[in-house]
Amino acid sequence: MAEPAAGHDSIRVRQALARDGFRLDVDLALPARGCSAVFGPSGCGKSSLLRCIAGLEPAAHGELRVAGRTWQDAATRVPAHRREVGMVFQHSGLLPHLSVLANLRYGWQRAGAPAALLEQWIERLALPPLLARKPGSLSGGERQRVALARALVSAPRLLLLDEPLSALDAERRGEILPFLEAVRRDAGIPVLYVTHAVEEVARLADHLVLMDAGRVLATGPALDRLNRADLPLALRDDAGVVLQARVEQRDAHGLLSLRTAAGLLYAHGPEQPPGTALRLRIQARDVSLALQRHDDSSLLNLLPATVADIAALPGGQVQLRLEAGGAPLLARISHRSLERLALRPGMAVWAQVKAVALLA
Repeated sequence: MAEPAAGHDSIRVRQALARDGFRLDVDLALPARGCSAVFGPSGCGKSSLLRCIAGLEPAAHGELRVAGRTWQDAATRVPAHRREVGMVFQHSGLLPHLSVLANLRYGWQRAGAPAALLEQWIERLALPPLLARKPGSLSGGERQRVALARALVSAPRLLLLDEPLSALDAERRGEILPFLEAVRRDAGIPVLYVTHAVEEVARLADHLVLMDAGRVLATGPALDRLNRADLPLALRDDAGVVLQARVEQRDAHGLLSLRTAAGLLYAHGPEQPPGTALRLRIQARDVSLALQRHDDSSLLNLLPATVADIAALPGGQVQLRLEAGGAPLLARISHRSLERLALRPGMAVWAQVKAVALLA
């Protein structure tokens, strides 16, 4: 799939910044809709890139155009307060002496946004029970929901989220992710989402920017880039693939039947109407291989596949890239198992999937 061309339907970002021995040098065209995730290790320049886009890095130079509007070029530099950007950081930054409602009204009144917008995001982010409370009495997840609403009620043209879940524990992250999905689906503006968590990218992103050392390693449709075996993501301990799925049914024990390009898969999950579209993630370490189908085991997820490629990994392991009905899979096994099964590219195998993680 081609990169988005620069224009009214894209965000054009060309930014350079040098500071304290670090250099950011980015040249991107991003879709002007959906969620673009900026992913990479700590210190790679993700947050610096968002600060450049927000106008918070005076030393940055280059070009920035958002949906046909020029925010920066050789002759123009729109100041930060006029860039119509909503931004949420790791910590909410709410005014502690104001109630939740007063925090929201503060951002809304400064922007001169319609009253309906304030009411809309209060409802969509389930904030009515919190409106009279002060930030100090809220949980971390509740504070981030309020911060998200405060950014949205200012009617931004672009929403920048800088690791908004990184300060939360797993339970609180699970609580706020559905609200982030609602924003991605309903806000009608592009979202740039900085994270170092693969699970967040897999669940939220439509487009992926992979960064390292201040530069872009790869960019493109999220599922395509997440599933590429030639990118650093495939070498992580939690390497895996993300597949699109549709719910076929749910049995009396809570087991969902999920139709994917790789075949029929089963996973426990909440009630979902038939036809519901979901994403699911299968980690390489949760896939074992056999030369024949085995129905005499507790494993339910058995997929016919073909070995496409084999790559050696440290610690006596190998990673196999598989093709299953046109869908990619990764399997991580020991070198001894590779030799015992005499696996080689082109061989037919059965992929035995031990765990399937539902993402959305």
